[in-house]
Amino acid sequence: MSYKLVIVESPVKATTISKYLGAGYQVASCNGHIRDLPQKELAIDVKNGFKPTYVINTDKLGLVEKLKKATHEAKEVLLATDDDREGEAISWHLTQALKLDQARTKRIFFREITKQAIKQALDHPREIDMDLVNAQQARRVLDRLVGYDISPILWKKIKTGLSAGRVQSVAVKLIVDKQRAIQAFVPVSGFRVRAALGVGKDIVLDAELTERIGDAEGAKSFLQSCVGAVFTIKELKKTTLTRKPSAPFTTSTLQQEASQKLGYSVSRAMRLAQQLYEQGHITYMRTDSTYLAKEALAQAKKTILAIYGPDYHTPRSYVTKSATAQEAHEAIRPTRFSAEVVSEDASLQRLYKLIWQRAMASQMTAAKIDKTTTLIGISTSEKNLVSQAEIIAFKGFLAAYQYEAEAGKASPKLAVGQLLSLNDLEAKECFTKPPSLYTEASLVRRLEEEGIGRPSTYAPTISTIQQRGYVIKDTRPGKLRSYRVFTLEKGKVVGRKEEENFGAAKNKLFPTDMALVVNDFLNEHFADITNYQFTAHVETKLDEIAQNKQNWQAMLSEFYQSFSPQIVKALAPNTYTPVTIRELGKDPKTGKPVLARISKRYGPLVQLGAMDADEKPRIASIPKSQFVESITLKDALKLLELPREVGDFEGEVIIAQIGRYGPYVKHQNRFYSLGKELSAYTIKLEEAVALIKAQREAEAKKIVKTFQKEPLIQLCQGRWGVYLKTSERNVKIPKGTDLEKLNLESCLALIDQAPAAKRKRATKQS
Repeated sequence: MSYKLVIVESPVKATTISKYLGAGYQVASCNGHIRDLPQKELAIDVKNGFKPTYVINTDKLGLVEKLKKATHEAKEVLLATDDDREGEAISWHLTQALKLDQARTKRIFFREITKQAIKQALDHPREIDMDLVNAQQARRVLDRLVGYDISPILWKKIKTGLSAGRVQSVAVKLIVDKQRAIQAFVPVSGFRVRAALGVGKDIVLDAELTERIGDAEGAKSFLQSCVGAVFTIKELKKTTLTRKPSAPFTTSTLQQEASQKLGYSVSRAMRLAQQLYEQGHITYMRTDSTYLAKEALAQAKKTILAIYGPDYHTPRSYVTKSATAQEAHEAIRPTRFSAEVVSEDASLQRLYKLIWQRAMASQMTAAKIDKTTTLIGISTSEKNLVSQAEIIAFKGFLAAYQYEAEAGKASPKLAVGQLLSLNDLEAKECFTKPPSLYTEASLVRRLEEEGIGRPSTYAPTISTIQQRGYVIKDTRPGKLRSYRVFTLEKGKVVGRKEEENFGAAKNKLFPTDMALVVNDFLNEHFADITNYQFTAHVETKLDEIAQNKQNWQAMLSEFYQSFSPQIVKALAPNTYTPVTIRELGKDPKTGKPVLARISKRYGPLVQLGAMDADEKPRIASIPKSQFVESITLKDALKLLELPREVGDFEGEVIIAQIGRYGPYVKHQNRFYSLGKELSAYTIKLEEAVALIKAQREAEAKKIVKTFQKEPLIQLCQGRWGVYLKTSERNVKIPKGTDLEKLNLESCLALIDQAPAAKRKRATKQS
């Protein structure tokens, strides 16, 4: 027993920490949670204080045995998992699963992986904080109770395989409510008047009417009134604006900024941040605090003075808005402010630069912006035009973002009473905008505003609702809409119509039909589960457990007393079942009813003819951009034109159709996506044949080698290199294998030696 064993969550973290420890230490990784509730049973003794039964994850059985051996040989075990509830719970589970001797087991913690932080952690070990563990246990048990009890009801009432969750169902409700608000929105039009006014030689002042004109006649009348008008500067207002930097990143603000500036999904941003943390480049990435430690402030000051000079440094401390934030925790910041580049990986470096800039800027001087507002009078009208211009006078913190003032664009010299010439005058019809769809980033912001979830739950929640088919992140093209434009030309008002694309969406979150149905059912039977305030109240209770202000079992008991009767009521045979079928009207050609419904087998579809009719009804899938609850008869009849026969090819008919994931053609039981360029309603035979041949050719290029005796075994070129494809699975080829020498016998040997596919099972802990 000559060494101290340090246990962390990940191999990367273990490698980084090893650099700062001497020869008397060994570092091992437990690869996250080693125990959890089993998947196929409740495993919670509700009658005996909600006692959970934990099991060792099947894929961790071998690792647990190795860790047990390592702990037996160590003179001391140091549990160095993350400094939050989840990390505390992992440490506690390690003590239980490894049967650690309390006398030689200590808990150490740090929020950055640096030499100084590791030394400080070793100098100040502590006991496992059972309040944090119990808060995590309460969350896990609560989520299991909700999911385990509600999901079977959804299977019985709606569709097998559905699930519900305490936080995920609220997130889905937010998206459903937003979609319905957009569908109910009625746009109102108005006219925006813009003018181009000449100041001097080659200088034009862009101005806009200070108010919108409500109708076309009013817009035309105003333009006509400006014929021969004199335009005069009535007022000049010059102000200097002070723009202050934002606070350093919390988890949610990092996710939002990474989405908006880098285009990263929430899960990708967190995955990259985790890597930066484990490599020792940033502080812990799950935090709701904006606090910076004294050491960080000193580092930031030194770096700012070195790069930008004393005029650019202004020390600041930020007060965290979240009432539950732990100020002992820091914001997300670089561990070394002097390091601008930390990785050759472009994705990691871009995220690190974002964190570096935000932390640096938070300690820099405010930017100064000179703003000029020009009020322009019209001699023939009481209305005024206004023109605004801004120029950066002092970059301040913007220098960290590499902002530059616009070169060569000086403000024109203006004076009150100065006359301006009218170059152009236009009134353009515009429409009020509906509520914006959620992006992953804006959903995180809303969850945080409502107090739903915590930094560690945002990314998993958003991933879960997409994986379970309730939400789709999608890009949709929008629709064409005509609008009117009136211009003043040679003293006359001239009108024209133009078209614009509206409603286009890029990487927005859309609910599926199933989300609408499940959401309505949960609202009816489990109003607390989908209530924003109730969910936020639960989060507050969990925080109180972590602070030893609330007993975790008492909190669960209080919840279950109101939740249990709702389960019984929802299971009753005559209770509300959500509407999954609508009659849209009659087909004018056949007189048969046209229905929109959710099929348990095929999902959302439209149907021509009743199910009990002698003739089999015709059906067509509803595209993901339309919903059972709002699709019209006209839309349904259009969908029912499909499938259509395009023509014969190689002795078999090509069928065009639209599925849940877009238009396609089917030939010889194979499916070929039409993409965005072709339509299932109009595709011609020659286009379909060309598409089929092109895809066949592309697939043929993927096949590196085939074997006459075993045609179902192929060597294929994939994204990550060459692999073996069989009728049942794909097999990885070891690195360094000479592909030219791979014959059928050696391929069969590789298939036999390949490990069996992993199955998620759990073994009970004794």
